[in-house]
Amino acid sequence: MANLDRLFNALSDPTRRAILQDLRRGPATAGALGAAHPMALPSFMKHLGVLERAGLIETEKQGRTRSCRLAPGALVPVSAWLADQRLLWEERTERLAAFVENHEERR
Repeated sequence: MANLDRLFNALSDPTRRAILQDLRRGPATAGALGAAHPMALPSFMKHLGVLERAGLIETEKQGRTRSCRLAPGALVPVSAWLADQRLLWEERTERLAAFVENHEERR
């Protein structure tokens, strides 16, 4: 569950979601990614750190350049959790609908 907490925490920030959107086009350097966001590079690097610790991105440093890419399968736990929640609420909705229909028939 801690991993899921880290994933949702990372996804809760609009800057980090924008970074993930940018990386959908392919790997990019931290500098290139940061240029699209109006903040100092150290602040931007903190966002990259959160994404990396959550397992959403992978980074590699070569010299002074840090390359970033999406981590394959990183959103699988989020997708699985959401699917479980969707199933739970669909079952509850179906039970509520059956209750209402049964109640209407009794009237």
